[in-house]
Amino acid sequence: MCRLKQGNPNNVFIHIFLSFAILLIMANFAYGQQPTSNNSMGMTLVKSVLASRIKNLSTIMTKNLKGQMDFCIENVDKEWDAAFNFSDNSGFLEGCLKQTKGGVQQRLCTVAEIKFYSTSLLEVADESGAARSSNYLRPNKNCNLSSWISGCEPGWACSAGNDTKIDFENDKEIPSRTLDCQSCCEGFFCPHGLTCMIPCPMGAYCPLSKLNTTTGICDPYRYQLPPGDANHTCGGADMWADFMSATELFCSAGFYCPTAVQKIPCNKGYYCRAGSTEQTSCYKFATCERQTANQNITYYGIMLFGAIMLILLIIYNCSDQVLSSRERKQAKSREAGARSARESAQAQNNWKSNLASMGSQLSKTFSRRKSTRQDVQKDSDQFKPGKDSGLPLPPGMSQAKAKKQHNLKKMINASEENPDSEASNIETGDKKFKKDKGKQLHSRTQIFRYAYGQIEKEKALQEQNKDMTFSGVVNMASEFEIRPRPPIEIHFKDLTLTLKGKNKHLLRCVTGTLSPGRVSAVMGPSGAGKTTFLSALTGKAAAGCTTTGSILINGKSDSIQSYKKVIGFVPQDDIVHGNLTVEENLWFSARCRLAADLAKPEKVLVVERVIESLGLQQVRDSLVGTVEKRGISGGQRKRVNVGLEMVIEPSLLILDEPTSGLDSTSSQLLLRALRREALEGVNICMVLHQPSYTLFRMFDDFILLAKGGLTAYHGPVSKVEEYFSGLGINVPDRVNPPDHFIDILEGIYKLPTSIGVSYKDLPLRWMLHNGYAVPPDMLGSSGSAASSAGDNSAHGGSSAAIGPDQSFAGELWSDVKSNVEQKKDHIQHRLLSSHDLSNRKTPGVLLQYRYFLGRLGKQRLREARIQSVDYLILLLAGICLGTLAKVSDESFGAQGYLYTVIAVSLLGKIAALRSFALDKVYYWRESASGMSSLAYFMAKDTLDHFSTIVKPAVYLSMFYFFNNPRSTIWDNYIILLCLTYCVTGIAYALAIYFEPGPAQLWSVLLPVVLTLVANQDGDPLMAKIGDYCYPKWALEAFLLATARRYSGVWLISRCGLLKSRNYDLNDWYYCLLYLILVGILSRCVAFFCLVMFQKK
Repeated sequence: MCRLKQGNPNNVFIHIFLSFAILLIMANFAYGQQPTSNNSMGMTLVKSVLASRIKNLSTIMTKNLKGQMDFCIENVDKEWDAAFNFSDNSGFLEGCLKQTKGGVQQRLCTVAEIKFYSTSLLEVADESGAARSSNYLRPNKNCNLSSWISGCEPGWACSAGNDTKIDFENDKEIPSRTLDCQSCCEGFFCPHGLTCMIPCPMGAYCPLSKLNTTTGICDPYRYQLPPGDANHTCGGADMWADFMSATELFCSAGFYCPTAVQKIPCNKGYYCRAGSTEQTSCYKFATCERQTANQNITYYGIMLFGAIMLILLIIYNCSDQVLSSRERKQAKSREAGARSARESAQAQNNWKSNLASMGSQLSKTFSRRKSTRQDVQKDSDQFKPGKDSGLPLPPGMSQAKAKKQHNLKKMINASEENPDSEASNIETGDKKFKKDKGKQLHSRTQIFRYAYGQIEKEKALQEQNKDMTFSGVVNMASEFEIRPRPPIEIHFKDLTLTLKGKNKHLLRCVTGTLSPGRVSAVMGPSGAGKTTFLSALTGKAAAGCTTTGSILINGKSDSIQSYKKVIGFVPQDDIVHGNLTVEENLWFSARCRLAADLAKPEKVLVVERVIESLGLQQVRDSLVGTVEKRGISGGQRKRVNVGLEMVIEPSLLILDEPTSGLDSTSSQLLLRALRREALEGVNICMVLHQPSYTLFRMFDDFILLAKGGLTAYHGPVSKVEEYFSGLGINVPDRVNPPDHFIDILEGIYKLPTSIGVSYKDLPLRWMLHNGYAVPPDMLGSSGSAASSAGDNSAHGGSSAAIGPDQSFAGELWSDVKSNVEQKKDHIQHRLLSSHDLSNRKTPGVLLQYRYFLGRLGKQRLREARIQSVDYLILLLAGICLGTLAKVSDESFGAQGYLYTVIAVSLLGKIAALRSFALDKVYYWRESASGMSSLAYFMAKDTLDHFSTIVKPAVYLSMFYFFNNPRSTIWDNYIILLCLTYCVTGIAYALAIYFEPGPAQLWSVLLPVVLTLVANQDGDPLMAKIGDYCYPKWALEAFLLATARRYSGVWLISRCGLLKSRNYDLNDWYYCLLYLILVGILSRCVAFFCLVMFQKK
């Protein structure tokens, strides 16, 4: 952090530094000069004597400066040379020697006079900190009320006498100077109230003044002649101060001053800033007319912006090739997977060929026997696969394939017995059976028989070719390889969820079992707690709920979170990345969640199998789409949502309304795919709304929930009608059973009173039917079971107990207490990690980071238009601020840089909000499934580094080249780079913690408010708070980088500005480090919020 200088608040122009710096000048001036004219031996002698007398003064003053002026002088020797090195132009000294007849050293100020000059200026400074314009000093030995000679007037000086020895190192006593008073020499200035003179620094213009008869002022200075003294004339310069107080002392813009007595206009092709000692050559394509103060380098800004845009266009265009290359690699991976599956398929084909050969030999043997056709049929059935033939089915071969092979053998046997049959010319395996190969086709019957045989051969070839396509190979591999998965059986007993502080049940006394290899359907009226039931099973219940009862996983009381790597949860909303294709969505989920040691071809086959089973072949390369950009249909999007969990090969698959929005055909397609998963031992449970009868009969188990989260039925689908028939509830004809039961539980369908059962009694009847424990409050008279469930439910929840009415304060305290407990439970849930029992080792953080990086790269390339809009806005901001907020010499460009900090902070934060604000729902789903939060955050941040690098260059391409400040473009770029990194991290924290609306509001208010606070210097408390605001450090870094470029005559202005703002030149790197640390700290806060404050 930057160090703050504690100085006199009335000191603005650093007159102490002025005094000591002038003595340095004197030392350098006298020590290093050799006369340019060898014709005057007197001048040479005087200069030598002057140098010998003060040659040791520089060492003394350097020590003093290092202790007092370190905050604005980094290198004393360098600043000394930049301000007072007159070795190349010493002509004005000769003129002064001639004017004073060699008495220059008798007129130069000593250390004591310099200290008196600086101390007096401090005393006459007003309360606002600005020095008085008169620069009048307090009385001294030579200038007081009793003795006020002409040398005391501004621009005049006196001599101490040729016989008087001047001790320049004496800082105690002011020498007497009252003799030979005359105007100050050109190139020197003589303060008002002192009778000595001080050389003007490099970059100043100090000619003799001339009286303006109209105003009575000595131009170009601001002092007047003393009244009543007709012999007094205008003298030289009277002060050296900051630019605002002594503008006339500075060499004017458009001119350069090699010495303090020369002022030369800039030539064409050059430019001269204020205080220049030489003219600077303009760039090749810049515009510089005669007497130009600054060069116009806007053209270079346009070229820089064009180069940036060209590079971005090249990257964008090459990205298509990169993505195409990745597609080719993925195609090769799919081909490798197909090759592996084809080898398995070839092995099965060899087995079929051998079986066909064996069947033909056996059929020949049996054909020699004299037996009836029924006996032949009986013998052929003996070898039918799957019927005690002694030939077991090949591994993975389905009954359909076996039946097809059996039909083929029947045709072979028929051809042996009846040579004229249609099957005699059908090619099977490696054999072609023809009874009479040389037989001519004469009859119509034979012609049709031959044509039919050719058609069958073509069909067989087409079928074979179909099987050899990739989809066919996937189907064959799917049929040949049915890999069982680790089973997960969930048994729950008396499962109850109660809202904390509300005493309302969302789920109550639910008991049952979900078994592997079975597909269960959860149904019930709205508000029955179906989604809550699934959330409770998967450990996703709200943290503000109290869960009672027991949940056993495979007979053990393990946490369901221990198996989250093999559990798939399909949410009700279609949380799918719209700017990725169907295959990219599925492939990313497979790579991050399948076992890390699973070969890539195996992963490809898994993804292809899911695509085939869900019927997504036609849209595999289509973008899913978003609200703004149309993509695949809603039904296909729903299937992709399910496929994200199917590709991980889960052992437990939970689906929340997967058929909502699907037509009957799509729903059946989805359910067939899920039933195939169940064949591999997957435990599947889903919530449904009004399924068709065909769809309903495809389920194995049926869970019917009543309002209040009570169970009305849990058992096989085949027995549900039998159970309700036992209660006297029969399903009418042409009515779908689940719809009928839901209408009853909703109270829409009124049960006849003759059966003695009300819809409110159904949960109690189920408990009693299975011998479950019934809560005492449900055992009421007149069949009041679940009455509270239906009547006292706001969200399907039943009131556990009705207590006395609370006051408003009591309810408020109860709500606050409940919210605190919810937050506490949620944080504890996030901090406590469960032991992994899934026996699946998924990719580590670094590998997932690589996967996330690839996915985000594709998404950013497809969102290039949004990025280009961000760059365009920054470009316009640079043009506007570069045009309106000019970087002036008076304030070192403080106003323009202040606006820059606000603009870049505001635009950078708003753009960075999109990184997390729009993707939080996707992250919640992925992190809940076990994906690495650190990999996700690091990948997001890494991709944003590209914008962090490009945005400062885009802004500076206009702002810098419209202003052309004295600081280098590299310094400005480094500062903006650190500032962008800082505000991006702050935007992360805002985007993650707040909702999008409040996050945008905070992003707009924060830069403005913090910048205002950071610039409140009057209030000590606000100034202290401002030290911890990042705009303060960014603005300080800008001003320090600019202040380094002001030297020579600007030394007083530099030190005055830095002192007034409590800045230090040595703290430039500390300011950059502070910005970087704020960026790192804000990212740590953002990551903490990302992990801890998730939506449940």
